[in-house]
Amino acid sequence: MRGKGATTCGGATVPPAAAPFLGFARHLRKFGFPASPEQVTSFMQAVTLLGPRSMRDIHEAALATLAPAPDRRGEFDAHFRAFFHGEIESLVEADGEEETGIKDDGGEENQEVEIRRDDESGESASTTERLGVRDFRRGEDALDLFRRQLPAALPVRHSFRSVRTHARGKLDLRRSLREIVRADGDVPAPLFRKRQHVQRKLLILIDISGSMKFWTEDYLAVAHTVVQAAPTAEIFTFGTRLTRITAPLRIRDREQALARASPLVEDWDGGTRIGPVLLAFLSVPRFSAFARGAAVVMLSDGLERGDHAEMETAVRRLAARAWRLSLATPLAGDSRFRPQTAALKAILPVLDDLVDGSSVAGLTKFILSLARPAPNAEHMWNKRV
Repeated sequence: MRGKGATTCGGATVPPAAAPFLGFARHLRKFGFPASPEQVTSFMQAVTLLGPRSMRDIHEAALATLAPAPDRRGEFDAHFRAFFHGEIESLVEADGEEETGIKDDGGEENQEVEIRRDDESGESASTTERLGVRDFRRGEDALDLFRRQLPAALPVRHSFRSVRTHARGKLDLRRSLREIVRADGDVPAPLFRKRQHVQRKLLILIDISGSMKFWTEDYLAVAHTVVQAAPTAEIFTFGTRLTRITAPLRIRDREQALARASPLVEDWDGGTRIGPVLLAFLSVPRFSAFARGAAVVMLSDGLERGDHAEMETAVRRLAARAWRLSLATPLAGDSRFRPQTAALKAILPVLDDLVDGSSVAGLTKFILSLARPAPNAEHMWNKRV
């Protein structure tokens, strides 16, 4: 029987004296600080080792174990003072900042992480959150050929597992020796093994902001087809929030799948915060693991007006995890398009592809070509200029 005032963490009972430290970690998660269970455990162990003799010891233990990002150190200190000292005024400025929500599709558990960011926007790429719903009720379109071609066209990688082969592999010494013993010393034909090839993960991030509403439904139709053909594919939507919609898209009937996904997404045709949303994606270890070694395709116009520093940081981190990072923008459908905005210029050197995403035919053709060598996007567009 639990003691009065005891708290639970991962099914285990936490003593009442340790409850404030667990509560502080939960408080940080609400504001987008990635405090993993291991970090929380280390925090409480560090407090135990230090005594502590003063609140400064607790603060130092929190900094050492919870490890806030350098650019959020001031915000971390403000939350520490507000939580342990009751200095609510230290968070007054943060109360006016906008929030980026993360929403899972409920595959295992629903999780929401709110990350507070401050962003400005332009006319067509507003950061103002406007919640809404969208209805998807359209018949099947001509994506059957794409569905049939995709499994064979997706990029592959070498698996750590190997299979038997008759030739063109490494000598299977153990199996060969076993055959020699079985044949009483006669030397049989050599036996070989080779490493398997498995499909790389495919991660598609769909911009559903107001400036992209003309293409949103076609993008979701393509995403549904991708999920049906590629079991390792993952789909996220982003605007002012981040939502994972892979699970509903696994429903075979496209109309039913999109109808199931529609209520999950709360920021249809609203503003856009590309940088903060991508940073939110990378801050959740389970989500960022989807990008590791994957072919990542962003379907967005890339319109990050105002300060683009967060977008540049997020795209560089995403590129470091991905096997191939591509941006498909409908703006490239115009022959006069050039990546001239500050945000696109900043991320162009780390993109493998910057392609036309203005039509279903062009987008599906590009996805089918992902296994081919990727040209550097900056070099390609410099040649065009």
